[in-house]
Amino acid sequence: MNKEQHSDRPVIKLSQQILVATLCKLLLNTGRRFIYPFAPALSRSLEVPLTAITSIIAVCQFSSVIGIFSGPLADRFGYRLVMRGGLVLLIAGMLICGAFSWYWLAMLGLILASFGKTLFDPALQAYIGHQVEFSRRGRAIGFSETAWAGSTLLGIPLLGLSIEYLGLDSSYYLLAGLAAIGWLVLGRTIPADNHHGPLSTQPSGLLTTLGSLLSIRPALGMLIFGFCISVANDSLFVIYGAWFEQEFNVNLVTLGFSTVAIGLAELLGESGTALLADKLGLKRSIFTGLILVTVAYSLLPFIGVSLTSAMAGLFLVFLFFEFTIVTSFSLGTELLPENRATMLAGFYSIAGIGRMCGVLVGGYLWKNWGIAGVCRSSALFTVLGLLALYWGLKNWQPTRKNSE
Repeated sequence: MNKEQHSDRPVIKLSQQILVATLCKLLLNTGRRFIYPFAPALSRSLEVPLTAITSIIAVCQFSSVIGIFSGPLADRFGYRLVMRGGLVLLIAGMLICGAFSWYWLAMLGLILASFGKTLFDPALQAYIGHQVEFSRRGRAIGFSETAWAGSTLLGIPLLGLSIEYLGLDSSYYLLAGLAAIGWLVLGRTIPADNHHGPLSTQPSGLLTTLGSLLSIRPALGMLIFGFCISVANDSLFVIYGAWFEQEFNVNLVTLGFSTVAIGLAELLGESGTALLADKLGLKRSIFTGLILVTVAYSLLPFIGVSLTSAMAGLFLVFLFFEFTIVTSFSLGTELLPENRATMLAGFYSIAGIGRMCGVLVGGYLWKNWGIAGVCRSSALFTVLGLLALYWGLKNWQPTRKNSE
């Protein structure tokens, strides 16, 4: 930290910095995810068919793919700057949605909000990787990732209450206002950037840096792993509602409860990373999680003979998956120490492609082979992810114990 950064304000503890950033991340996650449960309300407000809203969802998902270019920007210009830039996009997006009831402007606003998360996440994780020593990385990353489950269990329900009592437009302004507060507090909490990666002196180094994701074996192994497990998980996620309806004749209330159960499983998985991953070791934790989620996929068709046992099996799938992927974020912060945000943005990008493929694969398998075909495919892709990661991390060790 530069000397001038000490003169005007007190030094904020790193734990407090991560807490503030996690709350900001909660707002960004809510801004991206609320469109799913409230798609019918958006459809009525904009006077368009529901399919028009699902088209927005598809475009928002694509933002994670093009977000690969945000990583080198964070490594070049600084993590705090890019994190605050993500919040600015959320603010702008929500203001546009609140001010205009025209479909195409609403689409623009929601895409901006979604891209704000795409900017924020790798920058925050890279910042944690730069500040927290490797032996404690799992705890810090795991805590910050509770904002994902928190958006399901807290952010979206509270936004729903706001929509019910204040209306949709006012809720947009509320979320924009909270994001603006987050922008201010984050700027006061996290010190100004004083770390710049090698790109800061290499104006033409963007493609070279992105190319390192494919030329360095641990990074490539991590990317293949991220693609495979994303295909596996979204193949099941996209069809589990149809499975429940067809097999157990459930209503919308029950399906809604299953979403809460998944949110709780994600929270437990993220908490597991925070509490256990550092003690077990990050590599060992990831491989253990991959084995457990493979077993959970494989057993789901056999234990899912009743609604209760099916929900229990689904709970275990998402618990082990979330533990695995959040722990992989922690490990990913050390694979390219000089370009952490680039590594993580690449991971998010390839995982986004995997999710889109998973939606297609899951729908096809469900139509032709049912839940058994989907679960076998998910187990197979998870094993492929395990093998890719084992290949990538063979003989790999962290380059340093501490980040300064």
